[in-house]
Amino acid sequence: MSQRVRVRFAPSPTGPLHIGGVRTALYNYLFAKKHGGDFILRIEDTDQTRYVENAEQYIIDSLEWCNIPFDEGPASTALSNPSKGNYGPYRQSERKHLYKKYADLLLENGWAYIAFDTSEQLDAHRKQHEEEGKTFIYNWHNREKGRLVNSLVLSDEEVQKRIESGENYVVRFKSPENETLILEDEIRGQITIDTNILDDKVLFKSDGMPTYHLANIVDDHLMEISHVIRGEEWLPSLPLHVLLYRAFDWQAPKFAHLPLILKPVGKGKLSKRDGDKLGFPVFPLEYKNEQTNDVSRGYREDGYFSDAFVNMLSLLGWNPGTEQEIFSLEQLIEAFDLSRVSKSGAKFNPDKTKWFNQQYMQQKENNELADLFAAILKEKGIETELSFVEKGIALVKERAVFVSDFWKLSHFLFQTPETYDEKAVKKQWKEQTGSILEEVSSVIESIDEFSSGHIESIVKEWITNKEIGFGKVMQPLRLSLVGALQGPHLFDIIEMIGKQETLFRIQKIRSELS
Repeated sequence: MSQRVRVRFAPSPTGPLHIGGVRTALYNYLFAKKHGGDFILRIEDTDQTRYVENAEQYIIDSLEWCNIPFDEGPASTALSNPSKGNYGPYRQSERKHLYKKYADLLLENGWAYIAFDTSEQLDAHRKQHEEEGKTFIYNWHNREKGRLVNSLVLSDEEVQKRIESGENYVVRFKSPENETLILEDEIRGQITIDTNILDDKVLFKSDGMPTYHLANIVDDHLMEISHVIRGEEWLPSLPLHVLLYRAFDWQAPKFAHLPLILKPVGKGKLSKRDGDKLGFPVFPLEYKNEQTNDVSRGYREDGYFSDAFVNMLSLLGWNPGTEQEIFSLEQLIEAFDLSRVSKSGAKFNPDKTKWFNQQYMQQKENNELADLFAAILKEKGIETELSFVEKGIALVKERAVFVSDFWKLSHFLFQTPETYDEKAVKKQWKEQTGSILEEVSSVIESIDEFSSGHIESIVKEWITNKEIGFGKVMQPLRLSLVGALQGPHLFDIIEMIGKQETLFRIQKIRSELS
């Protein structure tokens, strides 16, 4: 590519960042790094009525957790290098002095006009059209026929008078008539649009704030954005944006519109309600609404590894063209190509998301997992050597999806069972079981080399010599040590908890059940 690749992720700080937004950021990042380019974070906060105080920091924290660093972005943030280049500031609210100049330029060149229609007047037009079985569109059909109040039908003097009197107005784009637009999308190919169906979108308001359409075009141009990679919800805006580039006589970037992330059933966009209903998060981090105090779940707080989450997200809409499913971030950068992004929506699969986390669990070193699990143990008032925690993790790791699962799978390694599974007791505890365990206890007490393999050899030899069924010994013994008929290899448990604790637990169950 001759032009340096520069892409931007431009979220609005109106609440928590949906995983669809995270995927958009991820694809922008992968594309930029694949081509040695720049990834920019721009906060599009022109709509101050929907602005949420902590949303910007939430966006930045989410990108940081996902390990998607931006090269340029808002100042005073953990991931940005705010002074790099001459493209800032990176919040649109800090750039509003720029936009009026460009709105005025469109007015001067005849690509825009001033409209004074009130909301009540426009509602009346819409209602009248509905009564006639029509749809009201503010464009070439009616903008110059005198029924709408704008600078195309008013004299220059009247327009100036209204503005000076403080009357509210908007600047609308003047969509061309009778033209066929041929648009190019990097994912969807060629798109044909009849300009006669386009409405004249509002670009600028009399309060001095631009709408999204004007602000994002101006910012993308001034920031030298080479590729606009965004969600397909912006596809209907593509004709206007291309026309705006033409109106300014600027070179347009290349556009790519990403498919939706769909509900697990496959129809409709994935929403928070779907997550609440089916029991999974739709946000990267937990989010608290400071107005309602409602808390929304996050993947981080639910115990997902960030690299597993990113790996899962990368494959929602992109296909590497191979059977490979597990990718490091570096591998994703190497493999990513917009040509392999799907046009159709990607169905979200909560079970597959858990599968990814489990795969990453198996890849992680036990000492790293031990540090994480030790924090959970500490909350439960249990403090022990990390080496012991690490050994316990090695026994149960294969069956765990989350670090929090380690407690359910290995709690008996860290504390003596207080109760015993009733069904197991009823099935396994017979009249002679107590005396059998007493003999087993004596055998275990006599063993000096207390390793799993050696203990197993001695105990099994004893069972064979005594001609006792293995189930009559092994199951009650497991019940005494675990409290249930579950857990890893029995003699690994005995080695870990040690001789003294093993004998204590056998004596405890005998005294309680015999």
